[in-house]
Amino acid sequence: MLLAEVAQATQRLADAGVPSPRFDAEELAAFVHGVKRSELHAVADRDFDARYWEAVARREAREPLQHITGRAFFRYLELQVGPGVFVPRPETESVVGWAIDAVRAMDVVEPLIVDLCTGSGAIALALAQEVPRSRVHAVELDEGALGWARKNTEGSRVSLHRGDAFSALPELDGQVDLVISNPPYIPLTEWEYVAPEARDHDPELSLFSGEDGLDTIRGIERTAHRLLRPGGVVVVEHADTQGGQVPWIFTEERGWADAADHPDLNNRPRFATARRATP
Repeated sequence: MLLAEVAQATQRLADAGVPSPRFDAEELAAFVHGVKRSELHAVADRDFDARYWEAVARREAREPLQHITGRAFFRYLELQVGPGVFVPRPETESVVGWAIDAVRAMDVVEPLIVDLCTGSGAIALALAQEVPRSRVHAVELDEGALGWARKNTEGSRVSLHRGDAFSALPELDGQVDLVISNPPYIPLTEWEYVAPEARDHDPELSLFSGEDGLDTIRGIERTAHRLLRPGGVVVVEHADTQGGQVPWIFTEERGWADAADHPDLNNRPRFATARRATP
């Protein structure tokens, strides 16, 4: 019975324009029934929970899947998320993967890392987990997002700070090995084209950044230059339409070297990196 209900839910979600209807229908079924997706076939007909259809109706209305389940998966993490915090996206996993490789290649015993605009804390927590001796600081301005970050970072090695990405952590100036950020980067002019899951549910502060979408990245460029030691690296996510623009923010004239752009797993331009030049 449950698999038949899942098939029906899949069709409803597809008709509503949900991008991954089958996955979401299965994930909601697994969440409501307290099993893994691979175990759905083992749920007996008598154990079917009618609350499944309430969850499907919420997803049909384009409420984010992660708000309904209260959880988001990111690399090896399960995070608590909900209204008031940006839901981490799969494409950001490749950004973090590059950063982890870069830190490991530095041959620094206890690398110092700063995550600006941390949101749920996903990036900071992934780095702390996968670079075991790292010292990770995460910065978030929005009080709503900070509440979720506090829940997720509790008991971890991540030091969480409320602050503006443009003026954060002056006490670490010139000492940081890696600055990483998934900042807001959507142009204000593209509001109507944003998926309803993001536009109607993610905090506006985490999405939009000026007329061309690059205002926050320009500010992060100055912060990163201030925080990084010579040879330290900055990694910044951007929209797949901004690949030709972002590396040009990290110019030699501003004290950078090796500015480059990188694709995500779908081979779309996704993040820029640069190294603070040695004086």
